[in-house]
Amino acid sequence: MDNTVHDGATNWRFGQAQTLRSSLARFAIVLTLGLALVSTSCVQSDQGNPLTASADGARIPSLAPVVQAVMPAVVHVSAVQRPGGTSAAEETAAGLRRSKHRSANRGLPPAALDELLRRFFDAPEMTITSAGSGFIIDPDDFIVTEDHIVDNAETVTVTAQEKRRYSARIIGRDPKTDLALLKINVEHPLPYVVWGDSDAARVGDWVVAIGNPFGLDATVSSGIISGRGRDIHIGPYDDFLQIDAAINLGNSGGPTFDLNGKVIGINTAIYSPNSGSVGIGFAVPANLAQPVIAELKARGRVTRGWLGVRIQELTPELALSFGLPKAEGGLVADVTVDGPAARAGFEQGDVILSVNGHLTNNKRDLLLALAAMPIGQTTEVGVWRRRAEIVLRPVIGEMPGQPQIAWNVSREGRAQRKDFIIGLNLAPLTEARRELLEIPSHIEGVIVLSVADNSAFLGFGIRPGDVIESVNQQPVNLPEEAIALLKRALASEQKNILMLINRRGTSRYVAMSLEDKPKGRDDG
Repeated sequence: MDNTVHDGATNWRFGQAQTLRSSLARFAIVLTLGLALVSTSCVQSDQGNPLTASADGARIPSLAPVVQAVMPAVVHVSAVQRPGGTSAAEETAAGLRRSKHRSANRGLPPAALDELLRRFFDAPEMTITSAGSGFIIDPDDFIVTEDHIVDNAETVTVTAQEKRRYSARIIGRDPKTDLALLKINVEHPLPYVVWGDSDAARVGDWVVAIGNPFGLDATVSSGIISGRGRDIHIGPYDDFLQIDAAINLGNSGGPTFDLNGKVIGINTAIYSPNSGSVGIGFAVPANLAQPVIAELKARGRVTRGWLGVRIQELTPELALSFGLPKAEGGLVADVTVDGPAARAGFEQGDVILSVNGHLTNNKRDLLLALAAMPIGQTTEVGVWRRRAEIVLRPVIGEMPGQPQIAWNVSREGRAQRKDFIIGLNLAPLTEARRELLEIPSHIEGVIVLSVADNSAFLGFGIRPGDVIESVNQQPVNLPEEAIALLKRALASEQKNILMLINRRGTSRYVAMSLEDKPKGRDDG
């Protein structure tokens, strides 16, 4: 019986093996014929059309025609910085880096090393060279690049694709958008590219980035638009295109093209923990850059509309405190004395909802809308004030230069008052304290000397040196007044508190609900 079962099993396995061999042989024949047909089809397709057929029949276009058409207009930009000068920071705490390439010795930062050598070894100041990319934008050989490449530049040199070097003149710079315009004089016109419509670019559209990463001239990378309207907090008008085409140090100022060979963006920054591309790059949209470049060409500088207010982002907590159903608009944290807004009747705590009938969804939208307003024009601004909507009509002014506000960190010794329920050590704002902490003369309130470790306000970012101007929109001049208002808020059912804080000369609102954990964050 065992032999029968064994023989039967052997015969079954033998039959299965024979069947498998036959199937494999047939499959090999079919596969050979199929590969031959596919090979023939691909050759015919490549001969008749510059498109390559993929396995599923979809056609993937070659980027070579676009690259060949636009490559001659992309240039290398290098700038020798003035000795002892500083330029825009290349990296933020969040890992965002300006994508310029800067030659420097490893170890100490160039400025620190330069100072060390000069002070102790009587060595000459080091020469620092920053390098990036740019592109020729018209037949008159004007070149668009990034402002942080030529910031503090003593000389600027442009190297064209034919390897010829030209001395460049800075026509104008705009640090707020990080754009700059250069001019070179050549014997014959060089190839140039034209602007595209960045508003028409969609997430998922293919793009081509060209530049000089790490000094490697004429490097091409491709990818897609990964996002739009990115605010990466490096400027007041952040509205970047996010792309995943490889961008590295030295790509800054280089163009991003659509598949029609038109410039839809200017590469400016990357997110990277190690200075290399991780597929998250940012480009200034062409529709934002084009009017800036046109004004730099015409006037050498950019003029923007100015309302004379400092705008703070309206969070859901702040919106609730002001009685708004949604967190839309911009909160007026401060009003410039004798500015257009002050003359039109704006107040601290107003929420700007619309400009000339157009709703403002957030702080960035509002800043862009105000900057685009013609100077001298009367503008209709919808404002939310004391739980009602009103209309104010300011005359837009010209944005002045930004003043620098000094700040000295100081400590004051003995506490004057402690309330361990609130956890804030408050004191009157005397002239001595005002002078010591350089608090502007028009600021009134009480100063925070210290914050207890168990204070509920610690998680909301209240710091020593802050001046509390108001609590729940009621001005405070004495610590007792502030403590009484805070206790009253704590005794209420919602326990909502809205505080106006002045820090380093800048006022901002802080909204909190002490019934819950902190929902906001301190933005400095």
